[in-house]
Amino acid sequence: MKKISKKISAWAILVALIAFGAGCATVEPYQKGNLSDYTMRSDRDELASVMNSHIQYSREASTGGEGVGGGGCGCN
Repeated sequence: MKKISKKISAWAILVALIAFGAGCATVEPYQKGNLSDYTMRSDRDELASVMNSHIQYSREASTGGEGVGGGGCGCN
């Protein structure tokens, strides 16, 4: 029984090392233009960003860092 669990542990460690190693990548300078493209921006739709902030602050009953006044009731 212990031999089987040692094999499973060894395989689990090997799989974890492969999975973590596969996530490492180097971005070349010519590829950085793709990452800075307009479509990659999360705030490209200003109205959607404002509405998402309003919904979050209304649900959380708090305000934070974006200059929004009022409480969590959503009336401001």
